[in-house]
Amino acid sequence: MKPAIVLYKRIPEDLRQRLDAHFEVRFFDGINDANRSAVQAALQDARGMIGASAPVRAGLLDCAPQLQAISTISVGVDQFDPDDLTRRGILLMHTPTVLTETTADTIFMLLMMTARRAGELAEWVKAGHWKRSIDATMYGVDVHHKTIGIIGMGRIGAALARRAHGGFAMRVLYVNETANQQVEQQYDARRCSLDELLAQSDFVCLTLPLTPQTEKMIDARRLAQMKPGAILVNGARGKIVNQQDLIDALKKEIIRGAGLDVFEQEPLPADSELLRLPGVVALPHIGSATHETRYNMAACAVDNLITALTGTVTHNGYNLHQLTQR
Repeated sequence: MKPAIVLYKRIPEDLRQRLDAHFEVRFFDGINDANRSAVQAALQDARGMIGASAPVRAGLLDCAPQLQAISTISVGVDQFDPDDLTRRGILLMHTPTVLTETTADTIFMLLMMTARRAGELAEWVKAGHWKRSIDATMYGVDVHHKTIGIIGMGRIGAALARRAHGGFAMRVLYVNETANQQVEQQYDARRCSLDELLAQSDFVCLTLPLTPQTEKMIDARRLAQMKPGAILVNGARGKIVNQQDLIDALKKEIIRGAGLDVFEQEPLPADSELLRLPGVVALPHIGSATHETRYNMAACAVDNLITALTGTVTHNGYNLHQLTQR
């Protein structure tokens, strides 16, 4: 008899067939108020879960006494309480490698779009306003040979540093809990304090996870520390930035602009002040949203769950070390 799992996100058919070959798959199109009781019932004897974009907290886990592993189709784990999962003996798997380059592309694109006002000017052209040569009121700012400050020097931060240094001859500053010798050697990056990074960077890019320590770390005080005319780029998690403080800083022209792929509330409400402010590029959380990368993420998550439930895990276990130390 195949072990039961709950799949709570649509995945490509060939990947679904791989799951079917190993498990009794109980599918739900997301987890919401309409189907929550059915999901809870399906979890009663389930050994695994796989999906994304839905919180999996105690209310669900209390209904899953046999649950051994959860595989999230994401690198971020902010939809979970990893410490609680560890206490319950549940392995949390994630996909930390397959989206690195695509997400770094998105962050650098946001940087470029905001610096050169590309989104704003593209809409200006589409609206039929291009009837003369542009003047200084429409100019952007250069990117090449400027200073980029990267807060969070993991895989994505390192990929961003490579683009900045190798492609645009940018000076690279970074903040990280530990030194990254590879980026220092290959991209001439320098680790510094957050105060120094904010004061010296023309572009401040967030590439760190959302944790209790990083939530709203970029607030009014930190925004005021930024170099006049600097641009904030957030491709990490919306709640790392105090969104109202950012709105106030943009309105007061404390910073030049913001390139945002993530927000405190998603989808971003249509009446958000951010959408009415000049200098803001807002994207609908597309960091990894290419056909190739989303497929690879789902494939990685499927492999993760299979290895987790067959006892062959070697990597991608977010809390694997903690579980093995128990």
